[in-house]
Amino acid sequence: MQFAAELDGPDLLGWWIRQPSRRGRLRTRRPTTPHPPGLRFAFYGRMSTKEFQDRLSSTRWQRDFAEGLVEGRGVIVAEFFDADCSRRLPWPRRPQAARLLAALADPDRGFDAIAVGEFERAFYGDQVRQLAPLFKIYSVEVWLPELNGPVDATNEFHLSLLAVLGVHSKREIQRSRFRAIAAMRAQVIEQGRHLGGRPPYGYRLVDAGPHPNRTHARWGRRKQCLEPDPATAPWVKWISAQRLAGRASRESLASSTSRGCPAHPATTGPATRTATARPGRCARRDDEHPSVWLNVEALARLPTQRAQDVLRGHSGRSGMGQPSQQKLRGIDDRR
Repeated sequence: MQFAAELDGPDLLGWWIRQPSRRGRLRTRRPTTPHPPGLRFAFYGRMSTKEFQDRLSSTRWQRDFAEGLVEGRGVIVAEFFDADCSRRLPWPRRPQAARLLAALADPDRGFDAIAVGEFERAFYGDQVRQLAPLFKIYSVEVWLPELNGPVDATNEFHLSLLAVLGVHSKREIQRSRFRAIAAMRAQVIEQGRHLGGRPPYGYRLVDAGPHPNRTHARWGRRKQCLEPDPATAPWVKWISAQRLAGRASRESLASSTSRGCPAHPATTGPATRTATARPGRCARRDDEHPSVWLNVEALARLPTQRAQDVLRGHSGRSGMGQPSQQKLRGIDDRR
């Protein structure tokens, strides 16, 4: 057994393990204090509609821009986002913006500044300058991506840029409104399309073939147009003839009621007070609302006007409807 002596020799591994540590006692890790995050920001965003926009994606891209703006200079700790609000509404009339303004007066509000993802999403016209005194009172800065930092009300360049951005915000709405009105007018005049809403008394909606927009056609939507309603068109002609003969509006309306003039389909639902409403009549008695007689005046002129004029809302010399700019004024409220 040549190797027996080596195996029975001193246990070097055990001896090494039993040696006292030369490094002394273990050092304890010092507690590390995180670097201060900087400013605390409240993010504000907005989208115009709920039907045609996705809140998740709209919030995400606006917040991404805001986070890129404050990166390295602070963190976003609160979020205020208005959905289905026009930029034309002042901040006190926007639900989330009003909450943000109310939070400014709270000493424990939890944020030091406001960050937005895009000027047009938050402000319109000179809204920034109108809100500047309030922000100054509570020492809250407004950070814009277009400035890559906070707004300085004493900086001439900042004020000039804010003015340009406000004009651009207005111009974007006006351009969309004018283009929408021109397109709608062309669709009515050139294609005879019905653009929505209740058809005028004396007309009805009929199918006019596939939708001209291929995407809408794939969704199954159809184009509609107006044609005289066999049940009510003769009464419109009769009322027109009575007015041309010199009979007063009240007399024409009373006579049509006694002769059994059919009501407009929209006035015979369960929500109306009476199912015998006549053309132009509100859900009231004849003598309760003076606009009844004005509507009879409008009905009297229907046969002499094209359906396109009715849809366009042109008043001309007849006094029917409102100017198209007023009827379509709601278009820019969805921007």
